[in-house]
Amino acid sequence: MQMCNIFYNRQRRCYVANILQTILAYLSMDLYLQTMRILLTIVFILFSVVFSYGQQLGQVTFNNGSTLAYFSFITEQGVLVRVSAEGKILEWGTEVLADHYDFYARKLQPFMGRVEYYGTQDDSVFRGKVKSIGTCFFTYYDTFQVKTKIGKLRSIGNQYLDYFEGYEDKMLQGRLKTVGALAIDYYRSYENESCRGKLKSVGSLPVTYYSVFDDRVNAGKLKSIGSVNYLWYSLGDRTEMRGALKSRNYRQVISGVTYILN
Repeated sequence: MQMCNIFYNRQRRCYVANILQTILAYLSMDLYLQTMRILLTIVFILFSVVFSYGQQLGQVTFNNGSTLAYFSFITEQGVLVRVSAEGKILEWGTEVLADHYDFYARKLQPFMGRVEYYGTQDDSVFRGKVKSIGTCFFTYYDTFQVKTKIGKLRSIGNQYLDYFEGYEDKMLQGRLKTVGALAIDYYRSYENESCRGKLKSVGSLPVTYYSVFDDRVNAGKLKSIGSVNYLWYSLGDRTEMRGALKSRNYRQVISGVTYILN
């Protein structure tokens, strides 16, 4: 009888052990799947960040604190690509600090990596134009597009660019309208003379300018970008200072984009 009990207890222990092993196996598999899901999510997020970085609008630059000079895009290799409002690549490279006052030099340091151009076998409107800078590729609108877009930059990496067409206000025709999902807008021909044709907004960020009623010395110069205000020396200041930027915010990061006054 005692031997039977011992045998029964052993069987029961084996049965319990098997159940525990099965439970642990399921738990291990569940833990494994959860861990893999977390890792895949992290990888996806990192990939998205890197991928979107390569299509990022990095800077908007103004000449004399008034007129739009160009937009600058940052590639995944950290190269700045300067593009005019009319969709032309102007320059590419990296920024370098000037010798004095912690300002950046206006001219970029040349990119030393591989740069390719479209050849004679390509559409005539973009032959000789930049095809790639490092790992970033560029495409252009071909001869089959509407007149206001032909030959203009169509994409930077996976970021597509679109332009105002011929039926729209004459101040806007042929100028950059969207960068991916980001809308770009300009003041129309019927608006205040001090700001006609100038940059009006980048996405939801408004850009305003001084009118002759605000300050006739600085009419047409930047007044605000979003919540950032720009102050200029005016009539109440020394003659030699009039028209110079008083607030000293030549380079300001606003909503993730650097706005620069040359």
